[in-house]
Amino acid sequence: MKAISLLLLLIIFAACFHENKPASDKTGYSSLTKETGYLKEPSIVHDTQAVSVVKPIVVGKRISVGGTNAIIHGYTSEAIQTAIDAIHNSCKSGTVLLLPGIYDIIAPVRLYDNISLVGSGANTVLKKCRGFRSSFALDADYGELQVTVTDASGFKTGMGVCIFDEGQRSGWDLTTARITGIKGNVISIDDYLLRDYHADKKGTISNNCSVIAAVDAENVTIENLTVDGSRESNDMIDGCRAGGIYLHKVHKAIIDNVIVKNFNCDGISWQLTEYITVRNCEIYGCANSGLHPGTGSPFTLIEGNNSHDNEGYGLFVCWRVRNGIVRNNSFHNNGINGISTGHKDVDMLYAGNQIFENGSDGIQLRGELSLNAPHRNIFRNNRIENNGVKEKGYGISVNCNAEGVVIEDNIFSNSGNGKQDAALLLTKNSLPVEFKNNTITGQPEREVTKEDK
Repeated sequence: MKAISLLLLLIIFAACFHENKPASDKTGYSSLTKETGYLKEPSIVHDTQAVSVVKPIVVGKRISVGGTNAIIHGYTSEAIQTAIDAIHNSCKSGTVLLLPGIYDIIAPVRLYDNISLVGSGANTVLKKCRGFRSSFALDADYGELQVTVTDASGFKTGMGVCIFDEGQRSGWDLTTARITGIKGNVISIDDYLLRDYHADKKGTISNNCSVIAAVDAENVTIENLTVDGSRESNDMIDGCRAGGIYLHKVHKAIIDNVIVKNFNCDGISWQLTEYITVRNCEIYGCANSGLHPGTGSPFTLIEGNNSHDNEGYGLFVCWRVRNGIVRNNSFHNNGINGISTGHKDVDMLYAGNQIFENGSDGIQLRGELSLNAPHRNIFRNNRIENNGVKEKGYGISVNCNAEGVVIEDNIFSNSGNGKQDAALLLTKNSLPVEFKNNTITGQPEREVTKEDK
């Protein structure tokens, strides 16, 4: 009996020992540490290549546009837009590849989220169609979706247009839209009129528009192509509302290796944006600015561009552009300034740029009230030469009381090709700047000119 009892005790003890034995590491479960006896966390290896069980994998499409070798045939904005819409309406991301050729653009080629528009090089040309305009037959009022004109013969459905009168055609006063239908002399549009436009104040509808646009989009790319704005036949259109390439309310975009020429306002304009990169582009022959970041556009990178022979500015930095970098660009032979900056354009770095033979100042800090001045801008390692070819100019002119301006390690020179009379002009409204380690030669007046109070 004792033997049976002893055998039962041994069986129970063995079972309990087996039940409480630490699990082997090979099981993948927690085990006890010898030092503390606490349970270890299980070792889990995450497979980053694992297929999602929640969302299907969607591979981005690639659609070519152009001649007979392309998926979509045609050298028109309609053909390009068809490819973009096909991607946007299916997999939501992808690339439209434009084959070499001249594409006739009647309306902005509109990009959506996660879409790249890629040309085949400089011989891929998006050329704005010939301009046409008409005066109003009736006033065009705020909120309307139509305009009654005196001559609708040069317009057609799908065409991009701008609408204005003589008192409301700049800044955000101008309306841009697309024609959705024409009945007699009544033109229907796809967006509401932003203002009351008056027939007796030269109310006009014109078919000038951006060539490429992204509005309310993110993660877009434009590269390896040419934009021709056909400036000679198209009306001026304000850069706040349009550009050869125009971005509005865009988060993250790259414009790379693009030529923009002959647009009747700004070559590349981006407004209400963030994290925009413009690099390795050439912009010339535009009626206003080559490059125009503005209206609250932080975290911009402008790098390696050549902005020249524009009627206004090489780079016009305008209203709340901050925390950006402008480096290794060339701004030359522009009609007014190489670079202009002003209203709340703060905490910017301008470094390694070539700024020469512009019409007035190489760099101008515009006149602003103290609270709105371009504070804490840094100008470093730039070469600023021979500016003032149209009128007396300066290397850098500070026309406001901006705080924390640093101008260091730059080269200022005048070899006689311009009227750059001094390296630096401080106006009567200027605060002292940090001006150090600059190399200055050939300035007729002096290194630094300070206006009298």
